[in-house]
Amino acid sequence: MGKLNYEQAAAWLLGRDNFLILTHVRPDGDTVGCAAGLCRALREQGKTAHILPDPNTNAIYTPYLEGLLSPADYCPDTVVAVDMAARSMFHNAAKPWLDRVDLTFDHHPSQEFYAKNTCLDADRAACGQLIYDVVRQWGTVSKEVALPLYVAVSTDCGCFVYSNTDAACHRVAADLMETGIDFYPINRKHFRTKSLKRLQLESMLTAGMQVFDNGTIAMVTLTLDMIDSVHATEEDLDDISAFVGQIEGVRTGITVRQLTPQRCKISLRTEPGDLNASKVCGLLGGGGHAAAAGASVDGSPEETQHAILCAIRQIQNEG
Repeated sequence: MGKLNYEQAAAWLLGRDNFLILTHVRPDGDTVGCAAGLCRALREQGKTAHILPDPNTNAIYTPYLEGLLSPADYCPDTVVAVDMAARSMFHNAAKPWLDRVDLTFDHHPSQEFYAKNTCLDADRAACGQLIYDVVRQWGTVSKEVALPLYVAVSTDCGCFVYSNTDAACHRVAADLMETGIDFYPINRKHFRTKSLKRLQLESMLTAGMQVFDNGTIAMVTLTLDMIDSVHATEEDLDDISAFVGQIEGVRTGITVRQLTPQRCKISLRTEPGDLNASKVCGLLGGGGHAAAAGASVDGSPEETQHAILCAIRQIQNEG
């Protein structure tokens, strides 16, 4: 398996054609923005490129994919994955391509190196920064490419307030803004607007919150019944895992979201240096970054709550 830097990856891409780009399960702004930006950039280089459709993509992100999704009969020569650290991140439509990924771009330290080639930079706050550097090797970054890459970078940094934000992240964002993109509607949509249903869910999460260790650890649980009670959609749930970390005094925020009656998703956010979120989630088959990680586990919400607390205590005791 080859390991490429962004300059080598840029040259590698130019030597190939007929691309299919994969996004990860429950796609967020980083994976969608990377896929859209890379797809548009490849087309500007005269390549044929499409993004594999995922019917579960949140409606808040689908506008960035318009005109880029692959037709049902498309047969690619080159398969590229973006922001996908692990085999578990392949959604159902992407699973048939798992053993055919030619190149993956990623910024997660927990990368499993499942692809034939990997371009990994775990020092990047967002995978969008890595794609930006790749595209720059081909010339000036267009507004059409810059806009989804700005979505990728800004959403993975929480509009530049998460602990992964650094000077390099700001510099890339500034470069993208200087292309002339209309960034205000993006910031408003993703960071300043909440639906009434979302606010109702946040009220329920607050009411059912569990706190530990003198309020430094807080856990909220989002059940299917709660979601159904307000008729919430995926758009209402976007980045809801960031909610618990907004509470004063909380240094470790846990969000348990019920996906099916017996399967839950865990999102773990921690303060830098306090607790390694990736190590905790790694005990449950997941991974991510030191300050933000996740895992999907089998079990009821109550069983999942117990599992994540046990994993946290294990890592704390090892430290």
